[in-house]
Amino acid sequence: MTTNTTPEIEADRSRDLSQPLEKLAPEERLKYHSDYLAGSIQDDLIDEITLAVDENNNKLMKFHGIYQQDDRDIRDERRLQKLEPAYTFMLRGRMPGGVCTPEQWLKIDELGREYGNDTFRLTTRQTFQFHYLLRDTLRPVMEGLREVGLDSKAACGDVARTVMSGVHPGLSKLHKQVFEQARIASDHVIHKTSAYEEVWFGEKPKEPRGDNEEPFYGKQYMPRKFKIGFAIPPSNDIDIYSQDLGFVAIASRGKLKGFNVVIGGGMGRTDRAPETYPRLGDVIGYVDVEHLLPTIEAVMGVQRDYGDRVTRAHARFKYTVDDKGVDVVKAEIERRLGFALGPVKPFTFESNGDQLGWTTGDDGLEHFTLFIENGRVINHPGRTLMDGLKAIAETGKCVFRLTPNQSVILSDIKPEDRPAIEALMDEHGISNVPTKGRSAMRLNSMACVAMPTCALAMAEAERYLPELLTKVEDLLEKHGLTEDPITVRMTGCPNGCARPYIAEIAFTGRAPGKYNMYLGAGFHGERLNKMVRENVGEDVILELLDESLGRYAAERNPGERFGDFVVRVGIVPEVTEGRFFND
Repeated sequence: MTTNTTPEIEADRSRDLSQPLEKLAPEERLKYHSDYLAGSIQDDLIDEITLAVDENNNKLMKFHGIYQQDDRDIRDERRLQKLEPAYTFMLRGRMPGGVCTPEQWLKIDELGREYGNDTFRLTTRQTFQFHYLLRDTLRPVMEGLREVGLDSKAACGDVARTVMSGVHPGLSKLHKQVFEQARIASDHVIHKTSAYEEVWFGEKPKEPRGDNEEPFYGKQYMPRKFKIGFAIPPSNDIDIYSQDLGFVAIASRGKLKGFNVVIGGGMGRTDRAPETYPRLGDVIGYVDVEHLLPTIEAVMGVQRDYGDRVTRAHARFKYTVDDKGVDVVKAEIERRLGFALGPVKPFTFESNGDQLGWTTGDDGLEHFTLFIENGRVINHPGRTLMDGLKAIAETGKCVFRLTPNQSVILSDIKPEDRPAIEALMDEHGISNVPTKGRSAMRLNSMACVAMPTCALAMAEAERYLPELLTKVEDLLEKHGLTEDPITVRMTGCPNGCARPYIAEIAFTGRAPGKYNMYLGAGFHGERLNKMVRENVGEDVILELLDESLGRYAAERNPGERFGDFVVRVGIVPEVTEGRFFND
């Protein structure tokens, strides 16, 4: 690890790795002494006294893609019965760019049915996760994923998370070029420790893990999670400005030339803690495609060396960028690269949603983007989604591409195979057609899991947003807006897993049935929204939406988006262009 830095960076080393270990956050000491993430996880997996794992091992298991949870619906009942919580585990896979073969989809389906309560979920980072896994089933699930070339490395923890890549259903040659770079980036930034193979597959390392085990990360890995994504204009489906490090593809005549570099985005915050906040990334320059990996190492290296390791709530890269200053961080990135970034190339975004329905790619292949409400793959009466997608996978006639908006693209379908795919979709009630209960707003909605499994949730999200939208759809019909796309997102807490702070309408949970309400983000993710109501329930939410949607229908300019409208007319007060946010 180099210590030769720019003077501005060198002047403030108060929170970097040069500090004595005992002065750092407990998580830093845990990582340092964990034997490169092995801990004592193997011992906990065979503990017969409890169905849980030790809290330290729980933190380490996140690096292996696993969170310990419990069923909060029955937590109080079990406490009264003097029973421990009903512990289960969430396991998230690593799937760069969201590309999934039919064989892999079938395995995910099989594991979800056998171990995951007959369901699995597509996430906002283009991957999948299981809930309700018992501790004894973790190894069988890991082994099943391995059979089809999947793993859960770095799906959670203080490392570079699953790398995202734009998946516009046109799937041009450019999209394939960018996906290949995203795959290379994912393989490059994955942590190298042999602890994953040892813990889950019993593969003992040939020699003890030593100082060369993690040549980039070292014993303490990153200060916090680090998110990387690739966007392909004009679609900002991955919400590039929410990434710690983003790359905007720049092409000429369909050939990828390089990337504009975006740094310092992030969604998480804490209510009533103004020192925490969402932040949109800054576009700092351009690099040719051959400089992609060095750029990733340079940017991550700055955060690794100078991110806050004392205060966890202040440890994301966005705070490092703000503390040091964008220009200072850019100068340090360039110093590590050994050359200056080029001037930003022009680009334009038009939306951050999915283009639903059928499209035809450059190569003549067909692609169908299927809306999956909140990413939940499950069977419902009249819409047997899980069974239908399994039947489509069994044909082997398409590739599954998970979108950043929790939906899936049935892609690479030969024209002659399209009728068979459409027949299976009809048989299982799979459709995107806007009807009562399926407005354009619903098709642009997202929610996090929240209750009953997420330990951080303070209110419902996945289970409540569809119900709320049904009532909002009455307002949309009243005002003639059923077919107008408006982005809406809900999370059960302020941490922002569904990227609520860049939705035109958003809700973050405060307590059961109570939410902070936000309006005014840009339709293509270029502007943060602003809180307009704090800690309110459904009656207030519907009243405000009735008023604002009514005004939007009557007073909007031609082509004006809802988020832009509420800013222009002052429903969202005191707006400044670009980044803004109030608590």
